[in-house]
Amino acid sequence: MAFHLPPNDLESSQPFLRIQPEPETHKPFKGVVVLSVCSLLILSLVGIIFNGQPARLPAPFSSENPTTTSSETVTPAIISRGKKEGVSEKVFSSDGVSYPWTNTMLRWQRSGYHFQPQKNWMNGPLYYNGYYHLFYQYNPDSAVWGNITWGHAISTDMIHWKYLPLSMVPDQWYDINGVWSGSATIMPDGNIMMLYTGDTDKFVQVQNLAYPANLSDPLLLDWVKYSGNPVLTPPPGIGPKDFRDPTTAWLGPNGVWMFVIGTQKDKTGISLVYTTKDFKTYELESNLHGVPGTGMWECVDFYPVSTTGQNGLDTSAYGPGMKHVLKASLDDNKQDHYALGTYDMKTQTWTPDNPDMDVGIGLRLDYGKYYASKTFFDQNKQRRILWGWWPVKELESLRRDITEYDNVVLKPGSISDLNITSASQMDVSAEFVVDPEAIKTAVGDDVINNCSAAAVRQALGPFGLLVLADGSLSEFTPVYFYIAKASDGTVDHSIVEAFGQGGRTCITSRIYPTKASNGDARLYLFNNATDSSVTASVKIWKLGSAEITSYKF
Repeated sequence: MAFHLPPNDLESSQPFLRIQPEPETHKPFKGVVVLSVCSLLILSLVGIIFNGQPARLPAPFSSENPTTTSSETVTPAIISRGKKEGVSEKVFSSDGVSYPWTNTMLRWQRSGYHFQPQKNWMNGPLYYNGYYHLFYQYNPDSAVWGNITWGHAISTDMIHWKYLPLSMVPDQWYDINGVWSGSATIMPDGNIMMLYTGDTDKFVQVQNLAYPANLSDPLLLDWVKYSGNPVLTPPPGIGPKDFRDPTTAWLGPNGVWMFVIGTQKDKTGISLVYTTKDFKTYELESNLHGVPGTGMWECVDFYPVSTTGQNGLDTSAYGPGMKHVLKASLDDNKQDHYALGTYDMKTQTWTPDNPDMDVGIGLRLDYGKYYASKTFFDQNKQRRILWGWWPVKELESLRRDITEYDNVVLKPGSISDLNITSASQMDVSAEFVVDPEAIKTAVGDDVINNCSAAAVRQALGPFGLLVLADGSLSEFTPVYFYIAKASDGTVDHSIVEAFGQGGRTCITSRIYPTKASNGDARLYLFNNATDSSVTASVKIWKLGSAEITSYKF
């Protein structure tokens, strides 16, 4: 579902996030939720899983591809990342309750237009010579963490993909325990420098350099590991297992390149700035920024954004009319946080615009199961793309068979069947208008402390959609809104993404329906408020599937 909410108190404290004021008529536009409410209302977009008894889920980022076609019952494994590598587990167990999954169910849960490998376990793209290249952490041997190798796929639109042979494997002492996260930097002369973290034979996290063996090959099939690896080891005072995930480098004065590596010290999340002229020798320049109590910073990202235009900026852009985003994935709580601020290239420091909304204690990229995201600058279309579970604009090319509903009145306590069959792969744009008279008279509720379930009826909500529902409504996933008075996406088989405020507030969830699959999946509108009617207008597109196949040489 794609949603857009009007400004709230958060945007008052973050001017860069403000949306331009809407006309008083609240003219609807694509991908919006219009709520006729005053500026004193706090709105919360909540997407949860409601599926009766919770099931034991497969590990996130896994890709089940059973080798048999029988209906035998299988139990997906949940195996922790080994602590010996220095990283915590990256799985989200429900609570130990199991469900008798079958191979048919598991096969159906493969996404229709989110990239995933042919099988097993996966966990930043690069645009070069007409292709988007996706390098991803991959275990070619099993659907659990381990033997971390770089898979490789290419695309011309980031929707349809072709698998290529493995890009880099753990075959040297400095990466024998895993070829971990890395970032590519395209040099002015066209060369590509790939810095990546390797886990050594002694379980020490080091940084290594690799580059294409043949730049004339648009597929970038072969990569060479630099003979002088590792090029960086943990500096004094930094633990051997707390030094990983280099960012894309940006070019400063005098031809000096800079990049950031995530770490921690005494539970303070830190982003270290290194400088280099040749990507072979490096100097530790500064601590770009740190936030006490946030723990290990993984997958740090640092890039400029324009305050005056809509286009993305090259990573090396610097000067007036821009801010810099600092993002970190917090290993302690598995959340991706970011903040806007000012970068001083002379001191190599970054200062948040609002210290109360600093990295790790303020804004999140996504409020669902979402972690270890990465951005890249798409020089082909002058945009910056966050690579996670968000769809790109090109997804619209998969839209088929639009169905529209205008001004559907949802009275308190009502549910409306939208008569969409096979509703397991859709793009939904919804607009909700709340009865202004009900808002005036309703007392409202404290949504900040009560957003646990769509079934909890309150004066002004919840209302929204029931997705991946079966016909008897014994199984469904609500994507819904609460409204509280105060002064102070898309569906893809087993993935639900909800976007509010034009993508400023997002929730991503993996869900595993047992009844609402394929032709049995349905879509409903609902309003569980006690006092307020809601008028809904909805556009629904069924989506075709992306073509994800092996490249034919």
